[in-house]
Amino acid sequence: MIVGGGYVGMYTALGLQSKLRSGEASVTVVDPQPHMTYQPFLPEAAAGSIEPRHVVAPLRKVLKRCHVVTGRATKIEHASKTVTVETADGHIETLEYDVLVSALGSVARTLPIPGLAERGIGVKTIGEAIYIRNHVLSRLDQASSTDDPELRKRLLSFVVIGGGYAGIETLAELEDMSRYAMRYYSNLEPEDMNWVLVEATGRIMPEVSAKMGVYTVQQLEKRGITVFLDTRVKSLEGGHVVLDDGTEFDSDTVIWTAGVKANPVLRNTDLPLDERGRVRCTAKLQVEGLPGVWSAGDCSAVPDLSRTEEDPNATCSPSAQHAVRQAKQLVKNIVAVQRGKEPQDYVHKYAGSVAGLGLYKGVADVYGIKLKGFVAWFMHRSYHVSRMPTFNRKFRVVVDWTLALVSGREIVALGQINNPKAEFDYATKS
Repeated sequence: MIVGGGYVGMYTALGLQSKLRSGEASVTVVDPQPHMTYQPFLPEAAAGSIEPRHVVAPLRKVLKRCHVVTGRATKIEHASKTVTVETADGHIETLEYDVLVSALGSVARTLPIPGLAERGIGVKTIGEAIYIRNHVLSRLDQASSTDDPELRKRLLSFVVIGGGYAGIETLAELEDMSRYAMRYYSNLEPEDMNWVLVEATGRIMPEVSAKMGVYTVQQLEKRGITVFLDTRVKSLEGGHVVLDDGTEFDSDTVIWTAGVKANPVLRNTDLPLDERGRVRCTAKLQVEGLPGVWSAGDCSAVPDLSRTEEDPNATCSPSAQHAVRQAKQLVKNIVAVQRGKEPQDYVHKYAGSVAGLGLYKGVADVYGIKLKGFVAWFMHRSYHVSRMPTFNRKFRVVVDWTLALVSGREIVALGQINNPKAEFDYATKS
């Protein structure tokens, strides 16, 4: 039983269906969505560089020898070896298992900021990426159609809260897209836009060196993006942004990327959790004290053996880099135990990071080698397309990039998707 169909869940199921012999075991995957989303590509999907459908892999198509249940796990009781699932049609079902894999992943970490729930939008799902794209482009359309200077200023103000990888890449891709789109608005100029990044700590992208973080801020500021460091958001009520340094302005777009937390479903289980709500694991990816239970990815606290000498309590960070490698080791360990062999420790020394900052722009800090600009951008794309599941999706993503290179960005806002019945309702009332 694999609870969660994200990167770890899908790749674990994919590995098990290829390594386990017919009749040796059955594999069930439970997830509320019928697809896996490759989250590092969400900023490019939001900016129109990649077709959104190509960022997801359909579970039933990929996991042909697995049983896929489209539903949300609401409770796990290992004492009785059962998982309670609320299926897509709303009924409650209890599923039994022999071996459990917790791959529930993470959700956005929010704060009690007034107005955040009403105004904020995250970047964790393909639906959010599509919404953000349509929303940003529709703000340009509305700004172009109004004569009210204050309204135009509000419409063209865009705020990204959180300076980690997700926030920086989302900000850079969307600003790049909207700057490109501005050439088609005769009464708007790129300088009319106000893109703002707010980060609570003193630096952005802590995964890279401080020097590369400073370089990234400098590149963003050269593009007219305002960066607030050591700054917190006090209020977002009514779209009025108030920062703790006294800055205030109105914005119609608030994108929240201020970190993640382990899936709250884990609180409704009898699995051992750490102080951050993650499942406590051994270096072999086994859940502490529970034979037959495994976990990996963002929802697990796996010892980082590459850093335990300097910090005995170090655990792996919630990153795609660890998720990719943990899934591979998890498959090997599960198969080994099923066949009476010993599982192996998960060991991976952090290799570095790459980040895209828009078309042909990027930063990279890999094995101590620091790269900027086109080379870093190319490395970013090459690395992530290599990690994209299935050849089918890899091919489609490369085709998207090639078409964009030849014909430019797509800048059409399909706002009707957010309210598809509006025109039909209008027609029926006319």
